[in-house]
Amino acid sequence: MKHFFAICMTTLLFNCGAFAQKTITHKVEKGETISQIAEKYNVTPNDIYQLNPDAQAGLKPKSVLLIPSISVKLPFAIPAKTTPEGVSHQVVAKETLYGIEKKYGISDELLKQANPFLEKEGLQIGQTLIIPSKKNIKSTAEAPEKAIYHLVLPKETKYSIAKQYGITIEELERKNPEVVSNLPEGFKLLVKGKAPKQEVAPVIAESKKEIVVAAPVQVVDKKTFQEYIVKPKETLYGLSKMFGMNQEELIKINPTLLEGVIEGMILKIPSSVVVTQEVKKDYVALSKNATTARKKLALLLPFNIAKIEGDTLNSTAKRLKKDKFLNMTLDFYAGALMAIDSAKVLGLPIDIAIYDSQETKNSSLVSAIVKNNNLQNSDVVIGPFYQSNVEKTAELLMQNQVPVISPLSKDQVVSFANVYQSVPSPDAVKNAMFDYMRSKNGNMIAVVDKKKLSIIQFIKENHKDVKFSTLTENGAVSAENLKSLFVLDKINYVVMETGNTGMIKSTIAAMLSAMTTYKVQLVILEPNETLDTDEVSIANLAKLKLTYPSVNRENESPEALIFEKEFKKKNKIDPNVFATRGFDITFDTMMRLAQDKKYQETIDNTATEQVDNKFEFYKKEGGGYANKGIYILYYDTDLTIKEAN
Repeated sequence: MKHFFAICMTTLLFNCGAFAQKTITHKVEKGETISQIAEKYNVTPNDIYQLNPDAQAGLKPKSVLLIPSISVKLPFAIPAKTTPEGVSHQVVAKETLYGIEKKYGISDELLKQANPFLEKEGLQIGQTLIIPSKKNIKSTAEAPEKAIYHLVLPKETKYSIAKQYGITIEELERKNPEVVSNLPEGFKLLVKGKAPKQEVAPVIAESKKEIVVAAPVQVVDKKTFQEYIVKPKETLYGLSKMFGMNQEELIKINPTLLEGVIEGMILKIPSSVVVTQEVKKDYVALSKNATTARKKLALLLPFNIAKIEGDTLNSTAKRLKKDKFLNMTLDFYAGALMAIDSAKVLGLPIDIAIYDSQETKNSSLVSAIVKNNNLQNSDVVIGPFYQSNVEKTAELLMQNQVPVISPLSKDQVVSFANVYQSVPSPDAVKNAMFDYMRSKNGNMIAVVDKKKLSIIQFIKENHKDVKFSTLTENGAVSAENLKSLFVLDKINYVVMETGNTGMIKSTIAAMLSAMTTYKVQLVILEPNETLDTDEVSIANLAKLKLTYPSVNRENESPEALIFEKEFKKKNKIDPNVFATRGFDITFDTMMRLAQDKKYQETIDNTATEQVDNKFEFYKKEGGGYANKGIYILYYDTDLTIKEAN
């Protein structure tokens, strides 16, 4: 009843007020957005928000909105009249400044000089404009039209912005070809004039529609700086790595980066920087019989047979029960043997040798194995397992440029050009998730436990466009604050990092309650065991399409099922992640060796995908290669895990 009374009073005030503005009502349908409603009634979202302030928090189905109606409509053109100043023109419905200027062959600047009220009021139906005569135009100093920009705010659309400046959507897109497909929040749109090459660009303030000149920026000295155009999906983190600069240095030279990295931005970077752009590799299936030349592959695996034989206290069976490292080695080995068998079936011309590296974290028999078995003549070496031993092997084989593949280590202390890190680094995995969210033009919000200091620091240092939801004094989630950060007409990705069950459940509850108004999706950056407990509903995780990055996947393809069946038949057990990785790395390496080119050439040109792992290698700064083959997975509504597009 109170709500009905408020509507009646608001309607009365606007009907009887000084402006005599009429209103109509609109009942919100499920799924409708403020932009769609504004377009339907030929008004702007801001017009609706002024009459319905509560709507800024989101639209509720079946609620009633007040819509301002245009009090003056002139459906036909008013004949132009000649005056001493020029020709008079009365504005009718659906006319734009661009159309009027084109009709009379006059520039935007000259029209506004003759009608100064246009700067403050904009184009209104029923206005009488003075079109300067040709005589007056000639006497006016001809100057290029000033460029005016508009900074895109949350909830704005091309329609509302074009209407605000009296231009068409087509003209807006013509001036800003980068926004034909979408309209990024924070983008600096050119709405009037031409973009100057080296000039401070004024920005239109949304609230007051006044011209506000942006703070001066340094003019690019082409002897000192070079220009770089930001490509799709690039991030501040990636750009800083590409240019060999820290992010603070890059932002200092390019202050606009504080607003986020936007495709099409022109950045200044020191002329001394050599830009080596990373070209995304295509995933291909390598041919089976590309060469007849025989290749040599060596595997260095830590069986530690001498240690097992010398153990007088434990039998082999007991040791297998207790030694997790040995079990991991044997699982990897079983998978590698499956790959070797597959290579024989395919007739790949490869000679394989397997050696016991007898390694611990700080020691191994690598030196003796390399020397006594002429591994310098190998085409590729897979192993050892420990990164320090991988480094040692690479150092011994560096002179002969033999590639050494690190099969399991996540350590990133690579300093040799012939090391290939097959496991993506933890930072690369997290960055892949942020790159995916940006590729979807998502609004990213972080809900991070105060105890997760390393995650907080990582996001703040590498992903400055992510907003942090404020927690309460006792560290709980503030549902009200979280919802205030959501944006309409975008996917709102909530990056949740906590092991606290209460914090997880309150975050999920806040997101579920917002689903009627906003598009929301839950994201985690690292495995979270708490999500697998009975206290957290898997159905709710599926509703929120829980999304996460992973170095491997659950493959249900026919080829994967055949591998699983054959492995179980041979080993009497299902393959685990180490067994599958042993197969994937060994088989992928052999397929690359079977090509009519060197292993490194296949790495430079080709990305591949095997049963559960991707191999997309890129050169690392400081030496070696790193794998960036990472999956983005999500919980689907049928309670299965699928790969995101």
